[in-house]
Amino acid sequence: MKPYSNIAELIEMLEAEISSLSEEITTLKREPQSFNEQVVLKYIDTRSTGKTKDFVRSLDVKSERGSLFSSGDVSKIIKDGADDIAPNLLSIAKKVVNMKKKSSKHR
Repeated sequence: MKPYSNIAELIEMLEAEISSLSEEITTLKREPQSFNEQVVLKYIDTRSTGKTKDFVRSLDVKSERGSLFSSGDVSKIIKDGADDIAPNLLSIAKKVVNMKKKSSKHR
């Protein structure tokens, strides 16, 4: 919890957090609007570039290079984004990446 100076400020911060979480939930419930969004949602679901790569390969989709889709391709989509990915969805995926980095440091 962030520092606050009074109850009103704490309430304001908590209400902002609720609003932000509600937006994230709405974003995650929405059907993917593009292939790239489908890839990002699968990554968020599995928290694994390898499992996401396997999912994409099962769909017989090739990478931009024309070769089999790789974990690096998944990472690139999340890192660089794409015009057809909702910014809120990309933001959630990046939070998942950061969560994984933090949890791997504590092992």
